[in-house]
Amino acid sequence: MHIRDRVFLVTGGASGLGAACVRRLVHDGGRVVIADRNETAGNALAQELGDRVRFASTDVTDERSVQAALDLATATFGGLHASIQCAGIVHGEKVLGRGGSHDLAGFAKVIHVNLIGTFNVMRLAAAVLQNNEPGEDGERGVLINTSSVAAFEGQIGQAAYAASKGGVASMTLPIARELASKGIRVLAIAPGLFDTPLLASLPEPVRTSLGQQTPFPPRLGKPEEFADFVAYLLTNRMLNGCVLRLDGAIRMAAK
Repeated sequence: MHIRDRVFLVTGGASGLGAACVRRLVHDGGRVVIADRNETAGNALAQELGDRVRFASTDVTDERSVQAALDLATATFGGLHASIQCAGIVHGEKVLGRGGSHDLAGFAKVIHVNLIGTFNVMRLAAAVLQNNEPGEDGERGVLINTSSVAAFEGQIGQAAYAASKGGVASMTLPIARELASKGIRVLAIAPGLFDTPLLASLPEPVRTSLGQQTPFPPRLGKPEEFADFVAYLLTNRMLNGCVLRLDGAIRMAAK
């Protein structure tokens, strides 16, 4: 898929990895709808990037909210060609902590946002993509999800987060197999430690220490590097049905 003049939805697009994707897609000539709950940051980014971007206040777990964002893309830009799912939350809690057993509501919330929210966007976006005119090789669209290395090496206290990202990874192949007949590719990226707003709140010595856990390069990943990878996945049609690590060879320790 060529990025120029194509239309993209980016969930979690107001900050972090999502915002980097929005910037890269616009730089390459695409049109983007930012789907995020942060109205201040989302509107500011849309205003900064100009007429090729719109913001939609979106809760990825809510069907009507996601559908409204998709409708905005088609009404404003004339269609939709790919959806990149970056929205998500984190939660750290031991199964047996000092305060007792893991809070069930906290576990369910992470699954609801990270896994069910991702699936909700995928299913609704796929319904739009299937109606596109087929391009080269019959391609009609691309869905790219964000998993995590925690899906494979979850640390102590990451039961909820690892389960949610493991679910994102596990559904990649079956959905890719199903949507192949529609000309829709499905992929997931499993990033390692990236310099996102979550890590930005940590003291610099802690951030440096985290970055040095990565074998090479020994630093935190840059959101722009994630966005570069998304752009490559969009343009290479042989990439389909796989979960690709973007992690500098890190393998997370137990804690």
